[in-house]
Amino acid sequence: MKRPRLRTFLVAPVVLFALFYTGVALLHAFGDRSVPASGTTAWYPETIVIFGASGTAGDGILKATLAEPAIRTIHVITRRETPRIRQGIESGKVQMTLHTDYLDYSAIRQQVEGADAVYWAIGTSTFGVDEKTYGMIHVDFPSQFVREWLSVSRKSAISFHYISSSDISADSSAMWAREKVRAEQALWDISAATKLRVVFYRPDYIGPTAEQAHIGQNLLYWFFAPVNAAVRAKEIGQAMIEVSGRGQALESGTTLNTGKIIRYSKAYEQRKIH
Repeated sequence: MKRPRLRTFLVAPVVLFALFYTGVALLHAFGDRSVPASGTTAWYPETIVIFGASGTAGDGILKATLAEPAIRTIHVITRRETPRIRQGIESGKVQMTLHTDYLDYSAIRQQVEGADAVYWAIGTSTFGVDEKTYGMIHVDFPSQFVREWLSVSRKSAISFHYISSSDISADSSAMWAREKVRAEQALWDISAATKLRVVFYRPDYIGPTAEQAHIGQNLLYWFFAPVNAAVRAKEIGQAMIEVSGRGQALESGTTLNTGKIIRYSKAYEQRKIH
């Protein structure tokens, strides 16, 4: 009997992967990517706060919010200035506050007390970070802020939008996946029976804005996008604006995966067209 050639063993997995990738891409391309109409007149927040605007996701969120005329004031709480933040300051729309202690927010009460929504994009990779530090950044930082915000907020209804991660589980072997679940649970517990609505965004790969992306990041985005496993940072910002405007139509604790983030971003764009 003639044995299969080595080439067959090497090529077969590639062919199978290509068929699987093409099938998933076609499924998403021709699937329904819309979200239900809100049924109400568009309402977008006038005053927002962005944490993490100097990072990849935060830069896209800031870009989206700068382009929304209904948002009149953007408070950027950050450790450093970026060209996008500078652009916002020069436009008169952004008020930047340099802040370093993310376990103490007493110094920024005035900036956040009138906010309708907060978009939280602070995060770090697991590389070189122990579990205690990772938990402090992803769980303790936002939890402490939400407590402080609730104590000073002057608005009757507010929303907190937290960038989490896809594929997270409380019993995962990956530390980061367990900590992101812990973060969501902590924020949910704090918001329970309050005027605060929390929404969790669970993207896969986040593609930077065109101004920030290098060729490698663009290649990754274009590889994952057809199978619904990548979203542009600006799209996250647009989805946050749209979700903010829908109010209680999306109840507290709602989670949005990559596909839903893209759908709400498209709903926002369609609303702007009409």
